Amino acid sequence: MMRRRDLLTGLAAGLALAPLPAIRPARAQAPTVIRMGSLKLIHSIAPHFYEQFTPAGVTVEVVPFESPTECKNAVVTKSVDFGTFGIAAATLGAAAGEPLLVIASTCNRGMAVIARKDGGIASLKDLRGKRVAIWPGSTQEVFVLERLRQEGMSVKDITPVRVSFSEMHIALARGDVDAYVGAEPGPGVSLASGVGQLVEYPYGTEMGALNMVFGTHRDTAAEKPALVRQMLDIHRKATEFAAKNRDAMVAMAVAKLGQKREAIELSAPNVELTWQLGETEVKQARAYAEHMLALKQIKRLPEAGFIDTRFVDAMRAA
Repeated sequence: MMRRRDLLTGLAAGLALAPLPAIRPARAQAPTVIRMGSLKLIHSIAPHFYEQFTPAGVTVEVVPFESPTECKNAVVTKSVDFGTFGIAAATLGAAAGEPLLVIASTCNRGMAVIARKDGGIASLKDLRGKRVAIWPGSTQEVFVLERLRQEGMSVKDITPVRVSFSEMHIALARGDVDAYVGAEPGPGVSLASGVGQLVEYPYGTEMGALNMVFGTHRDTAAEKPALVRQMLDIHRKATEFAAKNRDAMVAMAVAKLGQKREAIELSAPNVELTWQLGETEVKQARAYAEHMLALKQIKRLPEAGFIDTRFVDAMRAA
């Protein structure tokens, strides 16, 4: 008869010889990569500070674009998850029925009417008969056309020339145009170099200084609200940091935009970085859309809800 002790000893030996089941390592969670569209303008400098405020396991890839329309289109096609672009591009897209939502702000101000120095242009009325560089479909176009209307003029009183924002200073310096309606840092470059002089900052309309907004696809807001909240938290922190640290903003703009520091320092006071999106901005955007409709730049007003403040409202309350 086998004794209990012998039985336990045999079992122990058998277990020692049996191969142990393989231990599967825990699957590492893949990092979250957020693609963020950003313009090559000081208005869009905040995304370049995102890295400082991005939590572990999250990477924000900043994708540069030359024009607001290109960046807006990338959001609509989901080539990027989020993007910053002018209120003009956003309104054009929304009015055309594109699945776009404006969920935060990016920058106010940042515009200027610049004329060639000693060219005899001291006010908007002096633009009559002059060649003026304007980017079609831009926020700046709507603002300057409204300012011309306020001065008793229209686009028929000038010769508009299609020039991209990055080329406006060069066109002015070459004498291709007499003035331009530009976006920073272009005006700062023209002023710092002595080529141009300020005609005005075109903020004296009911549209205020509304300029660049922060948008996403409707699907993203509906299907990934946690991602939207996380991204806007990063955007808020980076925006507030850059707005409060002018030297850091200037240094980053010099590094990312390739402009001289003296030009950026002249541009910076004309740029108001912000994430806030509330009743005032919604009212200004509505006025902006109505101007675009009157100018026949859009065939209808965007549907209600195209500007969605619920995310920033919750963030502000928290």
